[in-house]
Amino acid sequence: MNLPVTTVYNQWTQFEEFPQFMGGIKQITQLSDDRLEWVAEIGGIRRQWEAKILEQVPDRKVSWAATEGATNAGTVSFEDLGGTTRVNLVLEYEPEGLVEKVGDKLNVVENQAKADLQRFKEFIESESYATGAWRGAVTGQSGTPTVEDAEQSRGDSGKAGVSGKVAAGVGVAAAAAVAGVAAATAGKGNKEEETVVDTVPVVDSAPVVPETTPVVDDVDVVDIDPVPAVDGVPGTGVPSDSQGLQDDTLINGDPTDRRGTL
Repeated sequence: MNLPVTTVYNQWTQFEEFPQFMGGIKQITQLSDDRLEWVAEIGGIRRQWEAKILEQVPDRKVSWAATEGATNAGTVSFEDLGGTTRVNLVLEYEPEGLVEKVGDKLNVVENQAKADLQRFKEFIESESYATGAWRGAVTGQSGTPTVEDAEQSRGDSGKAGVSGKVAAGVGVAAAAAVAGVAAATAGKGNKEEETVVDTVPVVDSAPVVPETTPVVDDVDVVDIDPVPAVDGVPGTGVPSDSQGLQDDTLINGDPTDRRGTL
């Protein structure tokens, strides 16, 4: 980002303003210096959670883990490049239910995060100053938290509800997920190469696969097109055990561990 690290970091600490420029975030309520309540909608699915800030170092990083609701954890770090700033996001989450698992295969969360970070960049660069700042520190767990650090949170079980934009039925839900990918990709415009975000889905069990859908062997890795071909089963077309994101950089060969920069 074409601004000093202090300006960028200060704006990031204004969590309740995120809905102004992040399409996936509907509401954030700051409960205390280190506790936040989030409501998000991605691919037509609303999710709610409370998160605890595990570590916050001014101008350097903010790390969190969910304590209730949708399971997720991660870190946003800020790197001073001498007048400009690099923002790195690492996010882990657990998709819930068939609809979210279909969206996960289509990279809906990753594309939404990329689009939202791009809008944050455009917002702060257009203003050239932060609308507020919190320069306090939170000391606690260091490093990058994972969903294991969010063990108190194992899904919100629909606590925030399903968006009215998504009708019942797997086919319609999958179509909404595809639309989410297209919308997020369009939002990036020509600056796509500037925005890279890591999302690491963690799935405890494989989604149910209809009998007529071929089952991919555990050792196979299947590259998923942004809009998968329909295989004859309404609302599906996504291999059950596919993993990996095409053209993404893998860390230590692990298809669920990626790092990105902005």
